[in-house]
Amino acid sequence: MPVAEAATYRFNPFDLTKVWPHADYPVIEIGKLELNRNPQNIFAEVEQSIFSPAHFVPGIGPSPDKMLQGRLFAYGDAHRYRVGINADHLPVNRPHATEARTHARDGFLYDGRHGGAKNYEPNSFGGPFQTDRALWQPVAVDGGTGNHEAPSHAEDNDFVQAGNLYRLMSEEEKERLIGNLAGSISQVSREDIIERAINNFRQADGDFGKRLEAAVQALRG
Repeated sequence: MPVAEAATYRFNPFDLTKVWPHADYPVIEIGKLELNRNPQNIFAEVEQSIFSPAHFVPGIGPSPDKMLQGRLFAYGDAHRYRVGINADHLPVNRPHATEARTHARDGFLYDGRHGGAKNYEPNSFGGPFQTDRALWQPVAVDGGTGNHEAPSHAEDNDFVQAGNLYRLMSEEEKERLIGNLAGSISQVSREDIIERAINNFRQADGDFGKRLEAAVQALRG
């Protein structure tokens, strides 16, 4: 989705409860992650592995997704606490096509790889230095901080996408879905709660609610 279209899209594209329809924005395959073997040592290759959404290659940057924005900080902090300050020096985490040149060194689990290199910047010994080059395209924001109501979009409700998903299903999938829901809802003892539950699905799609109501009534006799 181009950045310019995000502000006027029919729902908040950074709402975690929503899915971008493929009809609007087809999936773009960028590669495959292949898991081709089981770990030889669970602790070394699984328990000590770290994954941070703040690790970007140049040209890829974070979106305004609130959950992602929080995790940009939280994941790195959790890794440093859980595995140690030098977690990215471990074989499972470090790059294999190159060697990262940072000033991260010393402390718990340090392997001494930097020798006597200076760990401050700037220095006169060829160490890494900050370029101030932008790594990704900035996202424009405006307005004041504080408690305020979120901007409204045409489809900011809990039922549009649920109805869209139902209408994409085959008849067999719909029958299985309704059967599973009816089996649980029919066990509820209070009629008013049953009606409220069915009404949620009715608001997503009229046919969905009608068929679910009939299925629940059939099970309750």
